[in-house]
Amino acid sequence: MTQSWTLVTGASGFVGSRLVRALVERGEHVKALVRPGSSLRHLADLPTDRCKLAYGDITVEHTVFRALASCTRLYHVASNFKMWDPDPETILRPAIEGTRATLEAARRRGIEKIVVTSSVAAMGSTRAAEEMDESHAFNLQDPEAYVLSKYEAERVALEAADEGQPVVVVRPSAIYGPGDWKPTPTGQSLVNYLKTPPSLSIPVTDGGISVVDVDDVVEGHIGAMEKGTVGETYILGGENITYHQLIDTLADITGLALPGRVLSEGMIGLVGSLMEMKASWFGGDPQLTRKLARDYACAYVWVTSEKAESALGYQHRPARQTLARAVRWYLERGYVPEKAARRVR
Repeated sequence: MTQSWTLVTGASGFVGSRLVRALVERGEHVKALVRPGSSLRHLADLPTDRCKLAYGDITVEHTVFRALASCTRLYHVASNFKMWDPDPETILRPAIEGTRATLEAARRRGIEKIVVTSSVAAMGSTRAAEEMDESHAFNLQDPEAYVLSKYEAERVALEAADEGQPVVVVRPSAIYGPGDWKPTPTGQSLVNYLKTPPSLSIPVTDGGISVVDVDDVVEGHIGAMEKGTVGETYILGGENITYHQLIDTLADITGLALPGRVLSEGMIGLVGSLMEMKASWFGGDPQLTRKLARDYACAYVWVTSEKAESALGYQHRPARQTLARAVRWYLERGYVPEKAARRVR
């Protein structure tokens, strides 16, 4: 009898690598799709009889088709998790065309079930401190490249479901936790915080986010594969907290900088514009851009995971536990200079 395999795209990334590990630990046979030259540090110790590497590019259909040989399931996790780039196509193309090519390869292979990783970014934000559910319509005009990429890629996935493909979509919120080796933009903001002396304070804005642990998101993916209804979307959120509470929690965990003065919408927009301008001139990834400041700095991305909890058995841990796990992981692996790391409680 031929062994059935599961393909995970984006397998060298933050969520992808944790998902591959979780599936292997459950006894599944997994193919990890990675691009040539990708870091394999978080896949290297997995048993080769249950985890095979497959090299390819999600935007090149025939490489995904080849990787899907002997597979019955697919987790499409891959995307370029980068908020801004002087050439937005480097973010948009992998998300949109990569999803289209991957799903076409899956159609040709007759894959039995597909889980596509979207994001709560595909829902927009609110000005009031209220929770969004899956019915919330995307409400941002001319958003930042990453936000647009998640919205458009999700549309491709749901259109494929409408056309008969067995696609389920999951929407994680702001993901933190161990294994973020790159780090992602959310993880980099945490690393930057860990470098801040306790004598300083962190300016904050009104608004807030939903903090979720990477391993809870992974379990949500597995739940969506096992129990998710084709054509449905499921929010994989965490604890909803304000930006002030986020910094306050980090300060309590680490003994570092407390929340400082509240910046106005105009001031945070100016900061975003200056960071974007600096990145345009000198390179690098800005922590904030004009569009991100406009859409999120004084807004809420609070969500409810009630649908996933009811249908998939999804659960999430408290934000404090998630943030503590992430802080410990970055410190233990040298992401923070020794002098700064010694300041952490």
